[in-house]
Amino acid sequence: MSTPAIPTVKLNNGVEIPQLGFGVFQVPDDETTAAVSSALEAGYRSIDTAAIYGNETGVGRALAASGLPREDLFVTTKLWNADQGYDATLRAFDASL
Repeated sequence: MSTPAIPTVKLNNGVEIPQLGFGVFQVPDDETTAAVSSALEAGYRSIDTAAIYGNETGVGRALAASGLPREDLFVTTKLWNADQGYDATLRAFDASL
C-alpha cells in the first residue's frame, strides 16, 4: 500500500516543507515515541512539539530510530513565555535539541 503524497510549500531557500504535520500536544512522553514512529511510518515528515508539552525527548527518540534522512524531516517546537529574549531563546533552543 503506497502512502499518499502530502502537499508541500516551497520556502524562499528552495526547501519544500509538508503542509501537513503531526502534532504531539497532550501526548505523554512515554507514548510519544510510538505515536511519532507510527506517524513517520504513515508518511508524515513534519512533527510539531513544544518544550512545555514535556515530550520532546520522545519525539527525538522516534526521529533517531526512524532511519530517515535528517534532510527529509522537519521539527517545529515552540518557546514558552519565560524563554523570550535573545539569551533565553538560545538556551531554550539548546535544551530542545
